[in-house]
Amino acid sequence: MSFKRNVPHTRLCQISCAAVLAVASSAAFAQSEIQGGAAATGSPVPKAISVPQSALDAADGDKSNFLHSNMNYAQTRYYPAAQINASNVSKLRPAFTFQTEVLESMETAPIVIDGIMYITTSYNHVYALDAKTGKEFWHYKHKQGPVTTYCCGPNNRGVAILNDRVYMGTLDAKLVSLDAKTGKLLWSVQIADPELGYSETMAPVAVNGKILIGTNGGEYGIRGFVKAYDANDGKLLWTFNTVPEKGHEGVWAVNDATNRNMLRDIAAEKAQFAKQGDDFYKTLGGGVWMAPAVDKETNTAFFVVGNPSPDLYGAERPGDNLYTDSIVAVDLDTGAYKWHYQYVAHDVWDLDAVSPVILTDAKGKDGKMRKVAIHGGKTGHIYVHDRATGELIRFSEAMVPQENMWVLPTKDGARMLPGANGGVEWSPMAVNPKLRLAYAANLHQPMTYHVEASTYPGGKLWLGGAFKTIASEKQWGRLAAVNLDTGKMVWKFDTEQPLIGGVLATAGDLVFNGEGNGLFRAFNAKTGKLLWEYQAGAGVNAPAVSYTVSGKQYIAVAAGGNTQLDFKRGNSVVVFALP
Repeated sequence: MSFKRNVPHTRLCQISCAAVLAVASSAAFAQSEIQGGAAATGSPVPKAISVPQSALDAADGDKSNFLHSNMNYAQTRYYPAAQINASNVSKLRPAFTFQTEVLESMETAPIVIDGIMYITTSYNHVYALDAKTGKEFWHYKHKQGPVTTYCCGPNNRGVAILNDRVYMGTLDAKLVSLDAKTGKLLWSVQIADPELGYSETMAPVAVNGKILIGTNGGEYGIRGFVKAYDANDGKLLWTFNTVPEKGHEGVWAVNDATNRNMLRDIAAEKAQFAKQGDDFYKTLGGGVWMAPAVDKETNTAFFVVGNPSPDLYGAERPGDNLYTDSIVAVDLDTGAYKWHYQYVAHDVWDLDAVSPVILTDAKGKDGKMRKVAIHGGKTGHIYVHDRATGELIRFSEAMVPQENMWVLPTKDGARMLPGANGGVEWSPMAVNPKLRLAYAANLHQPMTYHVEASTYPGGKLWLGGAFKTIASEKQWGRLAAVNLDTGKMVWKFDTEQPLIGGVLATAGDLVFNGEGNGLFRAFNAKTGKLLWEYQAGAGVNAPAVSYTVSGKQYIAVAAGGNTQLDFKRGNSVVVFALP
């Protein structure tokens, strides 16, 4: 992921954007200070809150709650209730709208437990609400440290919950634990140094007494990681570095995952590697933007890794740059490496892996069902892997146009599609296991890639060039349904604007997705037919959730716009139900 997301999708992001970043970071800090310190205001939740590990384990069949940012450990975003369905969704109406005090981009996925909803906002506010009425109980405002450095907006994508606590990552690279009933700060730990470019926007994952969290910062010459902390006291338990100290040069891959030549000058890279050695691993990037998936049966965590640093100037980092642009599996207890698969070696196009891994089933090459891990790439493909070995079983047909892959960036600019935003950006996909379909929100943004020599600037923005949208070419989005057993696109729905935010599928044969122009829509999961839409008044660039209270099913989504594509800002979570 890259700094171009701080500018409107109709404008250009050039090398001089570094100056804009300093202003954005300072503004973020000022905003945080104005909005208050690390304290919760309001009243306690009027009931005991307890989410035991057994409830988190059973979340995929829970028809009442939404306990994980992506529904369950498998991250299918498939809600198993069907009170709202394809036959009656046209009657869906707002039940309530909750407005936060933070008017800025919203990417939160609400967590709902026993009728209590937890949401986050930009600048790390947390709210506890009545999920039936929208009544506010408590409101926590994180006091940012003196430095916050981030490339893609001051976003937060939600909390994790375990027992009587909620957990949030912060822009100043902390992990905080809050009392779920009162919002009281219980502990805070520093994950990494924000002065080196680290920050946190992802929703953490709570599992087996651990809190798993990755890091942002691939645009600043960081060394990426996933870390596990003790849920009780914040003690660091293990760290998996996404760039290994030795062996990050890899196998000098010639082709990408789809077997297309990436036009690398391997001889020149090897000569450069021999000259400079392998000690640049500490600045090689590899952020982990989105929540890991967890397979409790095999005690494995799965995640995808972002771009190398610098983004475009590959001469500074010869080799495959492992484990950037890869899906990785590690041991849940120790963080020990199990396997990886790299989609794009030595990436100079910012086509990193960001949309979270989903664990599901699909047919193998022999036609027999296998347990798989899937990922929707910025390349526009959905990749299907054997969950135990990482073997690539298949990749889908391209969901968006591809042109000039893999043309190398030049000083004057080389045009290539799908462009640096994707394909599938960070937006989480959804899977309907009964229909064997995966649903992906895609972008189409033609861009030119420009390269410029650049050495490590010491924790500052480090692109090594720029990627520019092309003003004369139309940009748009595509919601695509892909058959996991064949890789074929079953249906598609094209939108006026590029899609970013995520997808929800339900047992009512529905798919929900929002657009930057404020439209929130429901589709027939089998056919893609548009069944219902609602104008939310600001960009719907967050993934929707569903839950049930007192026998009534609700759909909730944040409408706050998006920084990286400059969609209209708002401060609302809109909740819908049938009359």
